[in-house]
Amino acid sequence: MLNIWTIAKREYKAYSSSLTAYLFSFIILLVIGGVFYISISQAINSFGQMPPPGADLVFYPLMFLLIFTCPAISMRLISEENRQGTLELLLTAPVRDAEIILGKWLGSFLFVATLIAMTLIYPLVLHLMTSPGIDQGPLVTGYLGLLLVSAAFLSIGTAISAMFSNQIASYVLTLGVIVFFWWILGFFTQAAQAGSVSATIFQFMDLKSHFYDSMVVGILPLSGVVYYLSFVAGGLLLASVIVETRRWR
Repeated sequence: MLNIWTIAKREYKAYSSSLTAYLFSFIILLVIGGVFYISISQAINSFGQMPPPGADLVFYPLMFLLIFTCPAISMRLISEENRQGTLELLLTAPVRDAEIILGKWLGSFLFVATLIAMTLIYPLVLHLMTSPGIDQGPLVTGYLGLLLVSAAFLSIGTAISAMFSNQIASYVLTLGVIVFFWWILGFFTQAAQAGSVSATIFQFMDLKSHFYDSMVVGILPLSGVVYYLSFVAGGLLLASVIVETRRWR
């Protein structure tokens, strides 16, 4: 456990001390701030004809940004070690392959969680501006959903990063896999016969359905939580297997 935490702190500090942290923080806060300002202005100018906005005005743009941010955060986790030739040094150190993977994934997750936490300022301001305030249920489940989805995205990126020494290739493939599970599977669900076994399977595998259909509206289904955690476990297991194969080359 100590090895995992040591690697995680190293990764987190690497993000925090680089231009990446400031760039992504600026973009996320700028975009969500713009959406927040426009939504509040429209609600005020409607003179009460529009319902006051809720926390979902943060969830939708933030989720869209995370689809592109998480691959960028995870693309360097293992591929940079491969490119620099330092992965072999890690593999010869007294640390397990799984600890390397978990530590690097945890460092990236803590960094993304920090970015997500920074956006809490907008729901807080919205809560103070409206009476009696925004619904706390969707706020809590929505942010938990953002963390779960980000964890799943980063596990995909970690596994794919282990396959390449080129960060651009890692980013493109990670983004492609995320787009498949986030958008394309939805088309398969619509194309399948309603109520059929295939439609049920596609809907369950659809990453966005668990988030938008329940967590954003204040529901935290056990099936959704288990699915995201299983996705994380599968991605990290795949990454560990890939790294372990390098040990025996």
